[in-house]
Amino acid sequence: MTLNFESEYEKELPFDAREVAEKVFTFTMDYLGCPYEAEVSLLLTDDETIHQINKEQRDIDRATDVLSFPMTDYVTEGDFAFLEEEGADCFHPETGELLLGDIVISGDKVLQQAESYGHSPLREYAFLIVHSLLHLVGYDHMEEQEAKRMEKKQADVLESMGITREGEERMKK
Repeated sequence: MTLNFESEYEKELPFDAREVAEKVFTFTMDYLGCPYEAEVSLLLTDDETIHQINKEQRDIDRATDVLSFPMTDYVTEGDFAFLEEEGADCFHPETGELLLGDIVISGDKVLQQAESYGHSPLREYAFLIVHSLLHLVGYDHMEEQEAKRMEKKQADVLESMGITREGEERMKK
């Protein structure tokens, strides 16, 4: 698994953002049963920058917590079977890894939402990564049934990692 991690975030998060992202990425892809090594890019930034990206890419004029930019449109959420039929477009030409896409996370929102929801910044950050990875493999929450499936998958992944609202400090290795 390859995580291309970049941080432009100038504030300090109370954990190693790259290390947590790598663990969450690897665990989530294994949990989803991805049969391929995969590659994802993650940018940790601030509200101002994510606001600008949201405006440019989605024509939404506000900051958000996370943005997901998938490389492939999935026929069925989390079903990787069709990918080889897609051809070389969804695989890195040199490494052969499945190209998932890009994630942008606002560190400002991680801190604000953790406080608002009454859990740790680590739990919020891990949640946003899982949420975004699910989007990158075809999950969505536009319709009620989709949202229920996605929310359950998010909760299952976080719980399996030991990242809960009560005990997220004990994240499994």
